[in-house]
Amino acid sequence: MATLDKNLSEFDKSKLPEAKDFKIGIVVSEWNPEITENLFQGAFDVLIEAGVIKENIVRWNVPGSFELIYGCKKLSESFDMLDAIIAVGNVIQGETKHFDFVCQGVTQGIRQLNVEGDIPIIFCVLTDDFKQQSIDRSGGKHGNKGCEAAVAAIQMAELKKNAKFYKS
Repeated sequence: MATLDKNLSEFDKSKLPEAKDFKIGIVVSEWNPEITENLFQGAFDVLIEAGVIKENIVRWNVPGSFELIYGCKKLSESFDMLDAIIAVGNVIQGETKHFDFVCQGVTQGIRQLNVEGDIPIIFCVLTDDFKQQSIDRSGGKHGNKGCEAAVAAIQMAELKKNAKFYKS
């Protein structure tokens, strides 16, 4: 396993763009809240540490990971001044193919929003075989993927901001 005993959430704050004026949305799945709340908190903490103003962070909850697509779409339509959105969810393998359908649907839905929309949507959906793997990746021994998603959101917000200067 590539992440065996590694914390992948460490980052150099000095290498991040200036984030104080960014407005970030976070859509959080309420399914597996012990995981998704940790992911949210990791993302929120990094955004604040990077200089994003607390009032510039908008959080919406949705029932499950599949609903993240609609939540992100509606959040982007409701707050078109957002610089990035983070989709936070968790799907754990069960005994049926439901896992495969949800994972594929969420992945393709978020991809489609990125292709068609003007606000970058960051994929922070853990898709693990066992609950312990999700625990390990939401604040455990492998760090917190929410932190990594926040770093990606800041980087993509900066890309979005700069891309306006390069349009022909």
